[in-house]
Amino acid sequence: MHTYTALTLLREVGDESCVAGAVEFFASVANDDGGLPNCLETAREHPRAPWWQVGAGTDLLMTGLAAGVLHSFGVEHPWLDKATALVWDAIHSLEDSHPYEVNACARFLDHVPDRARAEVAAKRLGELVRDKGLVDLGDGEAPEGYAVGETHKPHHYAPTPDSLARRWFGDDEMARDLDRLVAEQQEDGGWTFPWNAWTPVTTYEWRSIVTIEALKTLKAYGRIS
Repeated sequence: MHTYTALTLLREVGDESCVAGAVEFFASVANDDGGLPNCLETAREHPRAPWWQVGAGTDLLMTGLAAGVLHSFGVEHPWLDKATALVWDAIHSLEDSHPYEVNACARFLDHVPDRARAEVAAKRLGELVRDKGLVDLGDGEAPEGYAVGETHKPHHYAPTPDSLARRWFGDDEMARDLDRLVAEQQEDGGWTFPWNAWTPVTTYEWRSIVTIEALKTLKAYGRIS
């Protein structure tokens, strides 16, 4: 996750200097099937959020995010080919999922080179999201196992108008969601997050992240200049 996060920030500023090293790192820690673990073995004896599990095998969420960001750089690498094939197979076979995993798949589909295949897969994934109730269109009810209010909104799946996931939602649904995002701005100018803070310091770390993401989304949709 740390390497993925670094790559997304470097992509924003147009810096490709660490991409080659990052893909080699991913390849070095990947499982035999090409997938990435949820959490590395080196984290076993260190503090971490309870949802980062060591030794849980291949994680579609992490593999999809890593493959997607590398494709956004136009990377070509044997490991990325293997990881991409794994993610394709997983998306095509998904019968159930959870919002964070679906969001990772959506980011993968936004950047993978085979655009025709991505269009088809995104349509199926969107139908899964609607059928399984994996999006909050206004009721604010959290899925089982999540904190109160911990739901994925349309703008989480479609942070920009050109995201494939934008087609999952009608114009009225998207407008209401963006209105709600604007209204959620706090008195200090920032936004906050709905999931459990497993240690107090994460409140300070995550508020800055979700604030930047909110501003980027509102700018992408023309709500702010």
